[in-house]
Amino acid sequence: MINPVLAEMAVYPFTRLEEERRRLLAAGVDVIDFGKGDPNEPTDPMIRRALVEALPERAPYPLAQGLPELREAAAGWLGRRFGVGIDPDAEIVPTYGSKEAIFSLAQVVGTSGHVVAFGEPAYPVYERGALFAGARVQTLPLRRENGFLPDLDELDDDVALVWVNYPHNPTGAVAPRDYLRRVGDAAKRYGFVVASDECYADIYFGAPPASMLETQVENVIAIHSCSKRSGMTGYRSGFLAGDPDLVATLRKLRSHPGVGSPEFVAPAAAAAWAEDDHAEERREIFRRKRDRFLRFFAEHGLQADASEATLYLWVRVPEGDTSGSYARKLLEEGIVVAPGPAFGAGEGYVRVALVPTLAECEEAVRAWARVR
Repeated sequence: MINPVLAEMAVYPFTRLEEERRRLLAAGVDVIDFGKGDPNEPTDPMIRRALVEALPERAPYPLAQGLPELREAAAGWLGRRFGVGIDPDAEIVPTYGSKEAIFSLAQVVGTSGHVVAFGEPAYPVYERGALFAGARVQTLPLRRENGFLPDLDELDDDVALVWVNYPHNPTGAVAPRDYLRRVGDAAKRYGFVVASDECYADIYFGAPPASMLETQVENVIAIHSCSKRSGMTGYRSGFLAGDPDLVATLRKLRSHPGVGSPEFVAPAAAAAWAEDDHAEERREIFRRKRDRFLRFFAEHGLQADASEATLYLWVRVPEGDTSGSYARKLLEEGIVVAPGPAFGAGEGYVRVALVPTLAECEEAVRAWARVR
C-alpha cells in the first residue's frame, strides 16, 4: 500500500520541467533551459583536483558526522563570511547537499501534529518534508508590497518550525538584518525552531546578505550548500549549523537512513569552503547575466520583482497572460522557465534561473524578443 501522503502529492514541479525539456529535445527543438537551478559553468579546477586526489582505491561507508576537515572548513567560511564563531565539532553537521536535510528537518524537530510555517511562493521541499513528518502546514503570503517577507504576527499559536529563506528562492529578495533579529526573538519567546535556508548567501548583487546565525544560535539551524556557490550541484555536499542540541539530534537521525556524501567528496567541499575567489568569479558571471536580462526586460516592458540576489529572476507575466500561458509561449521559442505556481502562490510570475552560459543567454534574449 502506498503512503497516502505520497499518493496525494503532485509530481515534483522540476520533474515536469525536465520531462518537458526532454520532449522538446526529442522533437528536434533547440532548447535553452532556465527552469531548474543547475548552472552550466564549469566547477573550479582546484575543486575538481581535490576530488580526484582524494579518490581512494576503496571508498568505505561515509560517517554520519562527516570528516573533521570539512566541518572545520565550513566553520572557517562562516567566520569569514558572517563574522560568527561556530564550533565545528558541536555546531556543524555535513549533509548530502541541502535538499535531503531540508526534507528531513521537520522529523528532527518533532513537528508531527504541530505547525510548520513558511512564506509562499517557496521551494517546494519545505512543504513536502512537513507533510511526510505528519505536520500541519501554514503558508504566509509573500508579496511585493511587503518586501517578500512573511508577517510574523500571522504565525499559528501551535507553530513548531518556521522556515525563512533569504536570499529567497524564487523571488531573489533579501531580508534586512533587523527582520532576521525579529524572527530570532520570536523563536526564543514562543519556543519554535527557525530553519534558515541560506544556500544563496554568496550570490548577491548589492550588500552581502545576513545570516540568522548573526542574530543567535539558540533555536536556529542554518542550511548551506556548495551547489550554487561553487557550482557543485552533483557533488551533493552541504552542511547544517546552529543550535548544538539540534545539531546533535540531526547527526543521530542521519545515521539511520544512511545518507551522507562520499568521503572523497569532502576534500573537494573543504577546498570550496576554504577559498572565496572562485565564488566571487561565479557571482560576477551571474551579475552579467542578470544585468543583460534586466536591460532586455526594460526594453520590452517586462519587470522582474526583487531579484536582488540568487541566480533567479522573478518576472511578472504580461497583462492578459497567466503564468502557464506565458511559459507555453516561451516554450514555443525553445525557452524553458518555471511557472510561478510551481512554488505555490506564484501566479502572475515565471522564474528565470540564470543557469545557461552568457552566450546562451544572448541567444535566449533574441528568441524571447519574438514572444508576443
